[in-house]
Amino acid sequence: MAEEDTWVDDDAGPLVRPYTVTRGRTRSNQSELELITLVMAASSDLRLRGGEPEYANILRLCQTPVSVAEIAARLELPVGVVKVLVSDLIEQRYLVYRAGATPDDGDVLHAVLDGIRRL
Repeated sequence: MAEEDTWVDDDAGPLVRPYTVTRGRTRSNQSELELITLVMAASSDLRLRGGEPEYANILRLCQTPVSVAEIAARLELPVGVVKVLVSDLIEQRYLVYRAGATPDDGDVLHAVLDGIRRL
């Protein structure tokens, strides 16, 4: 095995941190949270009562509406972890959210069919 193929701990990245931040939880309590869900801080007060630094980082990002996907990208965290953390902040009333528009399945099928007909 070539030396550049060998991983050392620093190169492997944070393997345990997301698990510890969510206290082992893999699902959020807010079933409505999707990648396109917009989240915003409920107030401009950024003071948290304890918690992980990721919570404060999310609050800082959410001073204007931002999607769950963008929060994950900016914090370089897995989306599942972000959903759990955002859900915690919603439950504690630090964040408010607005679910993304979900078109009726019939509307989607008609749009797809129309697109195919135009081909």
